[in-house]
Amino acid sequence: MNCDVPVRSGGGPLIESVAVDLPAPSLGDNTADLDRLARTLGQMGFSPVRISPGKMNEFVRKMRESNLRFRTVVAVVGYTGTHWEVLEIVALANSAPVFGFALDLGTTSLVLRLIDIAHNKIIGQVAVKNPQVAWGEDILSRIIFARNPDGLAALRDSLVQACSDAMRETLEQCGISPSHVYIVSCAGNTAMSHFFWGLDPSFLCREPYIPAANRFPMARAAELGFTFLPNSLIYLFPNVGSYVGGDIISGVIAAGLNRSTDLRMLIDFGTNAEIVLGNCEWMLACAGAAGPALEGGVVERGMQAATGAIDQVRINRKTLEPDFRVIGDGKASGICGSGLIEFVAEMFSSKILNIQGKFSAGLSCSRLRDTPDGPAYALALSSQTLDGSEMLISEIDIGIFLKSKAAMYTILSVICRKVGLSFADLKNIYIAGNFGNHVDSEMAVRIGMIPDLPLETYLGIGNSSLLGASMLMCDRTLLEEAEHVRNTITYVELNVNVELMNEFRGALFIPHTDPKLFPSVEIPASQ
Repeated sequence: MNCDVPVRSGGGPLIESVAVDLPAPSLGDNTADLDRLARTLGQMGFSPVRISPGKMNEFVRKMRESNLRFRTVVAVVGYTGTHWEVLEIVALANSAPVFGFALDLGTTSLVLRLIDIAHNKIIGQVAVKNPQVAWGEDILSRIIFARNPDGLAALRDSLVQACSDAMRETLEQCGISPSHVYIVSCAGNTAMSHFFWGLDPSFLCREPYIPAANRFPMARAAELGFTFLPNSLIYLFPNVGSYVGGDIISGVIAAGLNRSTDLRMLIDFGTNAEIVLGNCEWMLACAGAAGPALEGGVVERGMQAATGAIDQVRINRKTLEPDFRVIGDGKASGICGSGLIEFVAEMFSSKILNIQGKFSAGLSCSRLRDTPDGPAYALALSSQTLDGSEMLISEIDIGIFLKSKAAMYTILSVICRKVGLSFADLKNIYIAGNFGNHVDSEMAVRIGMIPDLPLETYLGIGNSSLLGASMLMCDRTLLEEAEHVRNTITYVELNVNVELMNEFRGALFIPHTDPKLFPSVEIPASQ
């Protein structure tokens, strides 16, 4: 991989490896060994200094040579937000490479990124399935399971084990010792943060929906079960509350909303769709249920954007035959959210679908099929799929998807109006999540899922939770920024109100019942 981690300030990395010239003790200076180390580090700008009790004897041995003669050593120190922690001491002749893991604690997937902190380089990345799905695909099921202490322990142990296995495998592949990992920077939603820390999440789903904790102290990795990382700290992004987790705070930092004087929006498509609107002075956040649809979750052959997923679709306007791209270039296993958006947009522009999302009457097309669920379109033939069966997208599938796209547009519209803004007031809209890597903004506008704005307004930033966690390791000023963002965001509840429902009904059509909202979208003449 070996690409750069973006760094937006000169604050320096969270972990530093520094040469420390320790003066020899004498009758005129009988300062204790570790006090001498702390004093010298303080003179170099690393103050205050803390040394873990469990490391004191080890560090003294490494500092001293025979006959009580001191030497220059390399100290690896980590900034915790309140002090510098001495994590390791090595002889000057030895190298002290500094690595860290960024970790996105996703509900469905866990994504880990190995970073060379000294050089701001990403050198490895892996994604694994979150093993907690064995106790529930959704967070609520897991929270209910966790009400039993044994259930909470099972959820936490499986999560730590999966992360540990993925870390070990990545380190082995890259030829790096676990002792050279000094920080694990993690971000997840509020429930996943509770599971990771081993906190009771029961009250997240009970009125008044109060978390056990929103802030988490910088901890030693071994304290949280990562015993194979002897020198590492663990940082977990803070939460705002039950509905706005550390993954959103990390995403805001990745997108730079908190540094912008212009108004911007972040849309994070995951298990849910989460939106943040604002700038450096104020931010509003809300959540909706469009996420699963936009991960391909509403059609029978839906899947996430992974190998085997159709992520791009074009339909010939004359023959009505499709052309599609499969991630990994093999046979198709399913269709992901971006592919579904393009499929519906192309079906509409090809006059196969009308503005209501129904198949046009009297259409002659070799791809149309009659099924027990009604009419369907064969996007991929049996020879083009991995399981040898046609990939059918039915009218019912499309109708369900249009409800999700309508929910997305409605949420975006209502949250802007709540603060007296129009879409035109936004400088940029950042699209995060794996979905953001694949979505074609023009296609999303064509079906009325996102506002009809100049396409350069939209910027895909991929996994913003992972990106923010990566950036924090390379820029320690982001510790303070994360806390500022946490204190700035206000959560807005948009569920069940008349304004939302009225807007939703109009957005069920392609692109909308009000064509003035989408002036760039060409409505086929027969529509």
